[in-house]
Amino acid sequence: MKLKITSIVLLAVVASFSFLAFAPKADVYTVDAAKSTVTWEGKKFSGSHNGTVALTSGNLQFAGKKLVGGGFVANMTTIKDADGSAGLEKHLKNDDFFGVEKFPAANFVIKKVEGAGADVKITGDLTIKGKTNSVSFPAKLTWNADKSVTAVAEKIVVDRTKYGIEYKSKSIFSSIGDNFIYDDFTISVNLVAKK
Repeated sequence: MKLKITSIVLLAVVASFSFLAFAPKADVYTVDAAKSTVTWEGKKFSGSHNGTVALTSGNLQFAGKKLVGGGFVANMTTIKDADGSAGLEKHLKNDDFFGVEKFPAANFVIKKVEGAGADVKITGDLTIKGKTNSVSFPAKLTWNADKSVTAVAEKIVVDRTKYGIEYKSKSIFSSIGDNFIYDDFTISVNLVAKK
């Protein structure tokens, strides 16, 4: 009887490991960098600036139609100002802001997804200038007729001071008066990915 119980327990353990070993892997959808966009907006007391940055790569991972992981890499050397100001673009690329010579890439990695439908809340690690912080934001998933998927996050709020970007920050330089740039900037991400 003891041998029979041991055999049953052993069989259950082997079955459990077999189930885990053959659990379905997430479907990986590769981001089409040419069809995807990342836009940014930064504000100062006297106005605002906005523009784009190009993606290098990315992927979205799904279990069925539930988003379970993924991320993207942005090429920070491609920062563009919507008004075409070469001076602003140069300043954004230097050490006052993103220091692209030393840190040519920024990336985001999904750590948690809440919700299983089209509307989800994503939490992940955003790395800029070698510093990583957790950010959370709502996103919308759309399954397209061509079997691609679009993931849109319209407003991701980023506190630049957490990434060592302190230029004209009123929270760092309290005596700056009205000549300040707000700590928070926003990015909007539109990813188009296909299996």
